[in-house]
Amino acid sequence: MRPIISATELANEMSGPRPPVLLDVRWQLHGPPLRAEYESAHIPGAVFVDLDAELAGPPGSGGRHPLPDPAAFGAVMRRAGVSGDIPVVVYDGGLGWAAARAWWLLRWTGHPQVRVLDGGLTAWTGPLSASPPDPQPGDFVPEPGSVPLLDADAAAELAGKGVLFDARAAERYRGDVEPIDRVGGHIPGAVSAPTTANTGPDGRFLPAEELTARFAGLGASADSGEVGVYCGSGVSGAHEVLALEIAGIPAALYAGSWSEWSADPSRPVATGPDPR
Repeated sequence: MRPIISATELANEMSGPRPPVLLDVRWQLHGPPLRAEYESAHIPGAVFVDLDAELAGPPGSGGRHPLPDPAAFGAVMRRAGVSGDIPVVVYDGGLGWAAARAWWLLRWTGHPQVRVLDGGLTAWTGPLSASPPDPQPGDFVPEPGSVPLLDADAAAELAGKGVLFDARAAERYRGDVEPIDRVGGHIPGAVSAPTTANTGPDGRFLPAEELTARFAGLGASADSGEVGVYCGSGVSGAHEVLALEIAGIPAALYAGSWSEWSADPSRPVATGPDPR
């Protein structure tokens, strides 16, 4: 199954015999949850999921968005109507980061049929609803480990033997600025690959062949060996894992990302434009 779906394809599936479960994961990095926007207008039948409260654990030593407890995550998904044998489509406001986080979590916990609406809600031209959905409870039971996950030690090792992408903005990678975390810079050996370069001006992913060429130019291909990704706190990094999936390149996510790495003063930090 392709990891993304167009608005036209989604509209067709929603009117078909096996409509997907829809999850609305609108989110903003700085600011309150976007539940009010969801309540005023959402794709009919979509259930709101709060990234900070339901797609992440409490902030702490594991970073700003550590992985949620699998049992708690499973309960959220079942309340939203997610079952193991029904396709799921997730969307956000258009940036794609939050939707990719939900996509990755469902993939990591074993759901076999989950896709992201390419371009998010801004790409949707069908009707919108303000009516709260009443989904039938699902039966999804998480089985973590279905896709690769990195911890800090594994990320450091991968940066030395394979390809570890830093999905943050280039200025944060270089350490020119650091508006959020304790210190700027990057994991030694990591390659700068801002996730914003994976999409066009409309927020939709570039064609697969363009993404393949982009990552090949950065040292990663389907045959190049292990590939990993990190970002600030494991959200935009999931978007880059999704872009790599479109390009046919399996990749692991370092979920703790820079917020976890930089919080430990004993871990090395590189600065400047070069990986080391």
